[in-house]
Amino acid sequence: MRVIGIETSCDETAVAVYDQFQGLLSHRLYSQIAMHQEYGGVVPELASRDHLRRLLPLAREALTDAGSDSESIDAVAYTAGPGLIGALLTGAGFARSLAYAWGKPAIGVHHLEGHLLAPLLEPEPPEFPFLALLVSGGHTQLVDVAGLGDYRILGETLDDAAGEAFDKTAKMLGLPYPGGAALARLAEGGIAGRFDFPRPMLDRPGLQFSFSGLKTAALVALRGRSLDDQTRADVARGFQEAVIDTLAEKSRRALRLTGHRRLVVAGGVGANRKLRERLAVVASESGAQLYFPRPEFCTDNGAMIALAGCLRLASGAPGRGLGLGARANWPLGPLGSE
Repeated sequence: MRVIGIETSCDETAVAVYDQFQGLLSHRLYSQIAMHQEYGGVVPELASRDHLRRLLPLAREALTDAGSDSESIDAVAYTAGPGLIGALLTGAGFARSLAYAWGKPAIGVHHLEGHLLAPLLEPEPPEFPFLALLVSGGHTQLVDVAGLGDYRILGETLDDAAGEAFDKTAKMLGLPYPGGAALARLAEGGIAGRFDFPRPMLDRPGLQFSFSGLKTAALVALRGRSLDDQTRADVARGFQEAVIDTLAEKSRRALRLTGHRRLVVAGGVGANRKLRERLAVVASESGAQLYFPRPEFCTDNGAMIALAGCLRLASGAPGRGLGLGARANWPLGPLGSE
């Protein structure tokens, strides 16, 4: 089976082709970061309009790269949610139109399921079941993954996601949007221990997260200070260490609770080098194997959507009719055939 996947949940326009036996054949991505930087965040209407401009050229390029055409494609997969509703509808409309014109099934994919399955794109993919730490700009969750579509949330953030806290703290430090990666680079020059921020919710049992208080602590630490380069780097390091300590300890608790011997890290923050290093230690001490996608597949991409669509098609998921079926809000849980 061969599937073309389309991702437009936020500010990345991405198209990829995945083959059940040959693996990933092509993937193309256009990022809107430069367009949104002057606004300090994603402007939904601008994102939707840019998706509209980019989708057809990217699809043509992805098909050419994969040596594929309408005859060799078995299904069209697309991100059906969650995300910005205008952006989702743009991708859904394009995908449904392709499917209708080609006479192929269209498969709506849960965006977070795509992230959970992204490590399966690697040469040594994890087997089911596994524990997943899904950590991005919009989500921070620990998920018990029993199999395709069989997901149980063990803990999630009660307020800000870790990636959102990274971006907002980066903005306080005068870094450009999106600030998470820039904050990580700045932290490399920071002095350890100068700023000791709280580790949210580690003083109580459970697997829930909270990062709004940590963000506020960073704001208080910056208030009234002269923000020279060293101080900014020291705050960045203290903040990053607090986030990583929290994610690592909660992951350790979840491994102990579930007894899983595989830990998957997914989502944009999963590309953070320090987080990967710390989770490698946690996994080793817990007798578990650590898996994560390559950095380009941590952030939003079409490859994970094409893969998820291919797995859904192989499992017997039916194609949908002409309805778009996009959802801005779509909680992750047990997923049937969408």
